Amino acid sequence: MRILMLDNEFPPLGGGMGTANEALLQRYARQPDIEIDLITAALGNRLESEQFAERIRMFKVPVWNKNIHHSTNRELILYAAQALPVAVRLQRARPYDLCFAWSAVPAGGVALALQKLTGLPYMVWASGPDIPGFEQRYQAIYPLLLPMLRQIWRGAAPLVAKCAQEIEMINAADPRVSVTYVPNGVDLTRFQPGTPAPDAGPLRIICVARLIERKGQHHLIEAVKQLADDGVDVTLDLVGTGDAQPANEALAQRLGVSSRVRFVGYVPREQIAQHFANAHVFALPSYNEGMAIAALEAMGAGLPVVLTRTGGTEELVDEGVNGLTFDWADVHTLSAHLRRLATDRALVRRMGVASRQRALQFSWDAIAVRYREIFEQTVSVASMASM
Repeated sequence: MRILMLDNEFPPLGGGMGTANEALLQRYARQPDIEIDLITAALGNRLESEQFAERIRMFKVPVWNKNIHHSTNRELILYAAQALPVAVRLQRARPYDLCFAWSAVPAGGVALALQKLTGLPYMVWASGPDIPGFEQRYQAIYPLLLPMLRQIWRGAAPLVAKCAQEIEMINAADPRVSVTYVPNGVDLTRFQPGTPAPDAGPLRIICVARLIERKGQHHLIEAVKQLADDGVDVTLDLVGTGDAQPANEALAQRLGVSSRVRFVGYVPREQIAQHFANAHVFALPSYNEGMAIAALEAMGAGLPVVLTRTGGTEELVDEGVNGLTFDWADVHTLSAHLRRLATDRALVRRMGVASRQRALQFSWDAIAVRYREIFEQTVSVASMASM
């Protein structure tokens, strides 16, 4: 089976979408009957090619990116404009069985154009920001994008979403679209419980996420301030970088908690597990998520999770058993949850054990099997339709 993948993000570019893509490629690299070509964006300013594995090639098109954390509209357009001719050339040289578009915009648009030009069937992985209402900074342009999104979604066979909330949001935008549920996963070998952090001393909170407005790290900093004022000893490690870092650093300084909040910066994926091992609890106060991979990895590492009630939280958190939830911007409840954990370390340990048990349901190995079933079914249906 030959598969063409389209993804404008791939580590170190972007976030969870590229991480999910990389996790699947690592598993399919061990399967001799699958060949994959991936067209992604280059870090540099020229077309590059790379051999990811024996049967997996990567083609990287230049988009002159300004930021590794998220793409500008200009970069998305540049990716689409350059990915399409590369895809057409590859398809005509040696045809694929299926195109897998990681996101509707821009990859899904390229896949739709490729289908019209060559007849190649495609599937789409719904990236959260593609979905109207998901991303605050895109609210003004979602109405303009919706007709194109509907065309891309309806042409996909299938459209995949990672959690119930994403499916609800897609169906609210287009009730005619059928959506297939496949959750995100976690590498249970890399992320597993280590030596527990000591009970003595401050509660060590960790947040692994891009430092952008949607991730809500400013609410965590405000919670640290509330707890410190109440005499609760906590520290916060913010792992990641992004546009909101200067504002978050200024906020910590202004609130007088700079000594409690550490901006760790970018950490290579192979080192993140060690940061989890030094923490007591993982917190992510996002405005929206599509099942956060960082939360899954924290659960695999045996940490309780404190998450906003957003996409994926329902699937990941058994309230009071392996984690606690709160609403976006509800700093009071966030502080109360962290206070409870800071004063009951036995609860922290019990929740950590429950998190690991829940994470066992989301191994990337099992998710890769599910995607392979989808690939085979999609190719079979397309083959029958062409007869």
